[in-house]
Amino acid sequence: MNGARDQRFLLLFMVMFTVAAGNTALQSVLPAIGRELHVRDAWVAAAFSVSALLWVVSAPFWANRSDRQGRRAMVLLGLTGLTASLGLCGLFLAAGINGWIGGATTFFLFIAGRMIYGGLGSAAPPAVQALVAGNTTREERTRALTLLGSAFGLGTIIGPAIAPYLVLGSVAGVTIGLAGPALVGALFALVMLLVVARLLPADHGMASQGAATAYPSIGGQSTGASITAATAPRIERIGYLDARVRGWLMIGLIAGHAQAMTGQAIGFLVIDRLHLAPAQALQPTGMVLIMGAGAALLVQWGIIPLLNLTPRRLVLTGCAAAALGCALTGLATSLYGIALAYALAAAGFGFARPGFTAGASLAVGSGGQGSIAGKVTSINGASFVLGPSIGVGLYELAEPLPYLAACAALLLLLGYSAGALRSPS
Repeated sequence: MNGARDQRFLLLFMVMFTVAAGNTALQSVLPAIGRELHVRDAWVAAAFSVSALLWVVSAPFWANRSDRQGRRAMVLLGLTGLTASLGLCGLFLAAGINGWIGGATTFFLFIAGRMIYGGLGSAAPPAVQALVAGNTTREERTRALTLLGSAFGLGTIIGPAIAPYLVLGSVAGVTIGLAGPALVGALFALVMLLVVARLLPADHGMASQGAATAYPSIGGQSTGASITAATAPRIERIGYLDARVRGWLMIGLIAGHAQAMTGQAIGFLVIDRLHLAPAQALQPTGMVLIMGAGAALLVQWGIIPLLNLTPRRLVLTGCAAAALGCALTGLATSLYGIALAYALAAAGFGFARPGFTAGASLAVGSGGQGSIAGKVTSINGASFVLGPSIGVGLYELAEPLPYLAACAALLLLLGYSAGALRSPS
């Protein structure tokens, strides 16, 4: 790449990073906010379930719309949605923290703010993909899109890592407190919006395409499916129940829900197991989430390329490790125990997600790659629609329940994979 293209790529990389980090930073502090405002844990999960649902529904729409309205316009729309969502959520949370409105009203308004992110934030990633694809050669494209996708993974680490340090004091007699991450995130997103508006040129007549990207969530690192969807032709249409892929897609859906269930409940588990006040739980929660995201990325970026495992072995290894990690997380009583067990579970999911993606891809011919990649992306996103609410609902019944339920589901998948799955050649 030349200097101008390198500068443009860095700008687009930061857009993807901002979209992911802004979301996961808020996810990491919200359990503490919910406890401080004395609202049910289920309301916290609902805030992200609604956002994820809108993302899954709207992402394909914006991916197609960018072909007609231009990629730059869609990037700006996505950043505008992120900025507005974080800003409004921060203001609503600050109003609740200062007692100007009740806890239930705060979270009702917060959910409305999250809907803006889910509905509009999904416009940016496919447009960014298309811009990168249109400015690279065929030989450069997959590598560039893979590097671009890593921005989401980095965002899932950096977002929770910096969130505890963005809890602010009082400004002009108004307590900011736990609303700080949302407000600072909105300011950063606004800066990115202005920089993109200033530096990103128009893209009229560009023939490249982008694809819907899975909802950026804690533990939901990309498996590369959206890259295939953005680059492969859709000659053959593959259905969800196609006999060649339905087993792999079922594994992805169940494992994805197990991951979403356990990830959304982890903040509450840290507060309750360690008997912490909400404000004291941010750094321990952030540490647990960082270890989990780091373990998953280490597996996907480092270990899997070295081992060269078949899709079936990836799924078997992943389900076994994730099942053990989930069980240990549900039973752990110390911060060290929770963090280590959660990292093991995240590493297991880091094996399983690429396993089901690769298995589904290899099960169909070259003409079906674009179609099956779109299915995989939708499965990854759909897991974070009901998964968080299911996990927190089980947690309200009994603390270990979401982790033990996830463990049981993963053991069933392990048995199914060992007996029924065969890695396609």
